[in-house]
Amino acid sequence: MQIDNHMSLKIAALSKNEAFARSVVAAFCASVNPTVDQLSDIKTAVSEAVTNAVVHAYEVDSGIIEINASLSGRTVHIEVLDEGVGIEDIVRAREPFFTTKPGDERSGMGFTVMESFMDTLEVKARDGGGLCVRMSKNFDMNGE
Repeated sequence: MQIDNHMSLKIAALSKNEAFARSVVAAFCASVNPTVDQLSDIKTAVSEAVTNAVVHAYEVDSGIIEINASLSGRTVHIEVLDEGVGIEDIVRAREPFFTTKPGDERSGMGFTVMESFMDTLEVKARDGGGLCVRMSKNFDMNGE
């Protein structure tokens, strides 16, 4: 895969940074002229990934969320990484409506939403702790 452009962003795992993260990634994608709907899909998926890290990754102290994005032709590849507690059962966590915090009125739809708006979604535990959410979207599909 040839990388045409790349960006990295590190933010504190705070809910107020979610909107910033989604805007940065959307602005990064603008150079390949995606449709408004495609940009909305990217923003939604990034929002869900960042929100998951804010809510679930760091139980005691706030940590860091790293977002990497690269463009290869008209495909964006996005990674959202944290160094938090991880997910005990990733397969189960990806099931619709599964939540580890039902008392917090969580819908358990984060991964389902990401998967529905992106072309690919991969969720993996990181060596040393935390999670890596990888997703991609081809801007030649889904809306053109």
